[in-house]
Amino acid sequence: MIRRKLEMFTSNRRCTLLGVGPMSLNCVNAAIELANEHDSLIMLIASRRQIDSEDFGGGYVNNWSTERFAKYVIHNDKKGRVVLARDHGGPWQNDTERKARLSLRQAMDSAKKSFKVDIESGFDVIHIDPSIDIFGQPDVNEILNRIFELYEYCWTVSQNKQRKVLFEIGTEEQSGSTQHIDDLAYILNEVDIFCKKSRLPKPTFIVSQTGTRVMETKNVGSFDSPVRFPFELPAGIQVPRILDICSHFGVWLKEHNTDYLSDEALSWHPKLGIHAANVAPEFGVSETRALVQLMNQNGLKKECESFLDLAFKSGKWEKWMLPQTKADDTERAIIAGHYVYSDPRFLEIKRVVQSRLTNVHVDDYLKEAVKEKIYRYMKLFHLTRP
Repeated sequence: MIRRKLEMFTSNRRCTLLGVGPMSLNCVNAAIELANEHDSLIMLIASRRQIDSEDFGGGYVNNWSTERFAKYVIHNDKKGRVVLARDHGGPWQNDTERKARLSLRQAMDSAKKSFKVDIESGFDVIHIDPSIDIFGQPDVNEILNRIFELYEYCWTVSQNKQRKVLFEIGTEEQSGSTQHIDDLAYILNEVDIFCKKSRLPKPTFIVSQTGTRVMETKNVGSFDSPVRFPFELPAGIQVPRILDICSHFGVWLKEHNTDYLSDEALSWHPKLGIHAANVAPEFGVSETRALVQLMNQNGLKKECESFLDLAFKSGKWEKWMLPQTKADDTERAIIAGHYVYSDPRFLEIKRVVQSRLTNVHVDDYLKEAVKEKIYRYMKLFHLTRP
């Protein structure tokens, strides 16, 4: 059983579990290899924009559908050390639903179809996040009602398919501040009432604000800040209080937006008892930086400029920028680089680069660059071999 597997592993290692965003084929391969090499557990946390079912046209990562992605990971994970997880599943969590401006009922039904394929394909963890609404900002009670509907649906599907799945719930994006204790207690109490009334298992993870937020290529939240945020307790005081609430309700704390934290801040995660933490864009950026460096070092200026131009024109950097950013076009392109890895124009650039580099296998080089970044988190989270 997946829950027992996680409990035994975390108990033995006294660790913080790592959720790796599958930013590219090389990133997925890096995570699989590290999990198997260190006899560790790594969660691959796929958002719907990255990877979705065949019916939704797949996602931007390796042109994978949910079905093909799951088959690839399960086949290559020889020791069974990778936990497949859906990240931010819910209505309007993919571009198709947003562009079509689906109604709430249509978007909820669409999300259910996506979840059903997740469960059928072998996903172990389902993150239910209905906090996005293209028509306004629903209050916490409306979000909870949507969680309950999707939760019950996913549980029914998992029972019908004889699949054991764990649930993660989250009601908002990371703000960079810590969550108010009363808000978290209210959410968990309502979830507890719902699960008891419906005779459903409790969620395994709750996403809570711990003071992390990624913008550009830095973490701008309070967790790692040397300066106190106004009207906010430091993470070292507030996070233990969050963990106490989680413990009271029998759920594990899952931190999102853990990218770019310092070694010291990361080392505090297992010490504080944070159960799990997600990292995603940093790994995509690290691969892009390695590719740009490789091209520049080998005189492939034309190919490098073509790639950066393609990435910049994608516009995928826009949501990551600080309000008064000083980032230039190259920095913006690097932030957006991984979004175009499946674009035929990029694949042609990469083919040319590989043809010019006779002593370097480009994908192996990039995979090792990403492995180095993932390994840093594994080491500081106590996920490497003792």
